[in-house]
Amino acid sequence: MTTEQPSAAASLQVGGKDDALERRLEAELTAFNTAATGAAQPEEFSVRVTAGDGELLGGLTGWTWGGLCGVELLWVGEDLRHAGWGSKLMRAAEEEAVRRGCTDMIVSSYTFQAPAFYQKLGFREAGRLPGVPGGHADVYLHKVIGA
Repeated sequence: MTTEQPSAAASLQVGGKDDALERRLEAELTAFNTAATGAAQPEEFSVRVTAGDGELLGGLTGWTWGGLCGVELLWVGEDLRHAGWGSKLMRAAEEEAVRRGCTDMIVSSYTFQAPAFYQKLGFREAGRLPGVPGGHADVYLHKVIGA
């Protein structure tokens, strides 16, 4: 058995945000994932809540990949919270995911954010990772959609 050694010319560097590195890693991992699953490239989408003057009041970003939809970010301005806008954003995202052929939807939420909100929308906890500052955890949630 042989162990592959890195080239003597290789080096390791730690730094701040690196947009070029992020684009390259995303491209490489997407190519690997596409080859492994046969699923097409991920497609992003967004949903916005805007005031009459165009001011952003809330929004959601996500992606679809094969039959899976992932919600990346969901935010509703403080003045509109508890007025149903989060649910409207999630319903719109789910409808878009179903339109794109998705059968499953995933999201994560810190314990101090809104895991109970997602559970009220039919999501079930699929896992929990401790280690979030303040003694919190990251909760992973899943929902079967389009059935």
